[in-house]
Amino acid sequence: MTDLDLEKLARRTPPAADASARTAALAAAMQAFDDAEKNAGAPQGSTAGGRQTSIFNRIWSPIMNRKFLAGSALATLLVVPVAGLVTYEIVRNGTVPLTTETEIAAKPVEGDFRARVDKKKAEDFDAKEIQDLLRAEQASSGAAKRSKSDANGEVIASEPAPLAESRDEEMAESMPEALAVGGAADMQALSRTVTQPLAAADSIAMPMPEENRERFASADPNPVKSVATDPVSTFSADVDTASYSYMRRELLGGSLPEPDSVRVEELVNYFPYDWKGPETAEKPFNATVTVMPTPWNKDTELLHIGIKGFETVATEQPSANLVFLIDVSGSMDEDDKLPLLKSAFRLLVGKLKETDTVSIVTYAGDAGVVLEPTAAKDRQKILDAIDNLQPGGSTAGAQGIEAAYKLAEKAFKKDGVNRVMLATDGDFNVGPASDEDLKRIIEERRKSGIFLSVLGFGRGNYNDGMMQTLAQNGNGTAAYIDTLAEAQKTLVEEAGSSLFPIAKDVKFQIEFNPERVAEYRLIGYETRILNREDFNNDKVDAGDIGSGHRVTAIYEVTPKGSPAVLNDPLRYGKADAATTAAAGSSELAFLKMRWKKPDGDKSELVTMPVTDANAVADVNAASTDIRFSVAVAAFGQKLKGVSALQDYAYGSILGLAEAAKGNDPFGYRAEFVKLVQLAQGLSGGK
Repeated sequence: MTDLDLEKLARRTPPAADASARTAALAAAMQAFDDAEKNAGAPQGSTAGGRQTSIFNRIWSPIMNRKFLAGSALATLLVVPVAGLVTYEIVRNGTVPLTTETEIAAKPVEGDFRARVDKKKAEDFDAKEIQDLLRAEQASSGAAKRSKSDANGEVIASEPAPLAESRDEEMAESMPEALAVGGAADMQALSRTVTQPLAAADSIAMPMPEENRERFASADPNPVKSVATDPVSTFSADVDTASYSYMRRELLGGSLPEPDSVRVEELVNYFPYDWKGPETAEKPFNATVTVMPTPWNKDTELLHIGIKGFETVATEQPSANLVFLIDVSGSMDEDDKLPLLKSAFRLLVGKLKETDTVSIVTYAGDAGVVLEPTAAKDRQKILDAIDNLQPGGSTAGAQGIEAAYKLAEKAFKKDGVNRVMLATDGDFNVGPASDEDLKRIIEERRKSGIFLSVLGFGRGNYNDGMMQTLAQNGNGTAAYIDTLAEAQKTLVEEAGSSLFPIAKDVKFQIEFNPERVAEYRLIGYETRILNREDFNNDKVDAGDIGSGHRVTAIYEVTPKGSPAVLNDPLRYGKADAATTAAAGSSELAFLKMRWKKPDGDKSELVTMPVTDANAVADVNAASTDIRFSVAVAAFGQKLKGVSALQDYAYGSILGLAEAAKGNDPFGYRAEFVKLVQLAQGLSGGK
């Protein structure tokens, strides 16, 4: 801190005085008195090596540790600059030798001023008494001089520098606000701080709460659409589960999740359902369609679509070429980040076949290869490389992605699975870091036939929006690992679906019959919506499905003539011939599914009508899997703030889920019931 800084500090308008200020000013007076009595005319400096500020340790520490100072580190920020002001006033207005605490303690107590101090407690002096004492001490001792010494230490000039009354008042009144706050620990830290050179005050900073930099892509819930004007709905498959794990972490941590962090389809698709799958890999997935009354609206119905992918036998799965792309930047230095990440990958390594290959690329300030392609049979070498990872540096994520894809290409398995597995908290802050930049990089790299998995870790810095961009544009999937149990589920129990794709660019399209359905609303999939023309365009990227993956989609539909219809009929609407032909049929809608083989570029199509034969008259007539998935969909919409669920209580969701737990070998559904109870409590619901 320079003289100019101290001058500025001295000119600041001080707060009102109190007892603490009197004590501080008294300490300054005692210092000046001792110097005047015992060291008048002495040159500045001392072989003892003490500091001007050392006396403040002896006088201020007991004061600052008083119980009325308890509570806040703010005191450190406020008191230290004021301490600098007081010390500056002593140095500027008097010749103060650099005496040690031992020397000060050894000085005899003498003089009227010292006697008056000893007879009263410091806090008993009022501001006027202190000012009078200071001025009397100056007048009698003549110590208030600014001394100048030559190279030999001789005093060559001195000039009077009286302590102005305004300065007395500034010193006496500038302390109370600072001394009225802060705890004993903070004041002890202060007593250590004031023994340092005054310039150290420049570096004092008040501890600030950690900034929450979590980022989520904003997407409004899908609107209700009129079949008369918009009869076709098109969307991409989504098997990600990151939103569910994050939601669970928030609730277990005692808070409701941010609405933007809730993607209803990811909550629904988190659970294993027993949808009927295809019999052969030639037809990679099968659809189970059910129409049922809506639990939260008696005047609408739910069109429920359950898709299951073909499940390959583990012994028949192709060899995998995996590149672990691991974020080791400084932001990963937390227990729920890099340490958890390392444990998660150890679990995965234990699941791999001996013919699989593992490489490791890390990135922080720049990217580096930690492990060249290594056969999984050499497990100890791989595990050692994982164990030796250490955090540090900024985050050059784009460089890491480039390096990982190059390594995957180097060890490419033509008839196997090639996948980059990115593990990060999502904090890309060096190099290309915007969603658009990363999207461009990933789109270029996916053409090489290398798939992508994105694993998110930690909180406070979690960039969910960026991870969704990577997963959705890189033939990838995204998961959030909040516990080792979640790592076990994602990387071990569901390794087949996580690692081995059976179809890519999977798209769904539903056309509703306007003679049977007036309106519809797709529940979730807000970030997966496609244009109608995208369905037949093989150049448009879409989601991917792995071995045994399950995809569930739910529409809330309003039958024609229902009192729940929101849109007025078109005055000039006119049905075409195709609509007229469908009007007399039992079809409610027509489902289309399009996909490509993992190594193909041309899509295949399968279709099926949705008819009255798919309908059940009562909610309880639906299977437990359907009812449970509907309960999860209701819960997700409730958390997201969807208006259609405004009057549907958490208790109703809880009852629906509890009645549909069914077979729950891993306890996922029981855990969900507890999460609903937590959300109910946190929301103040009964």
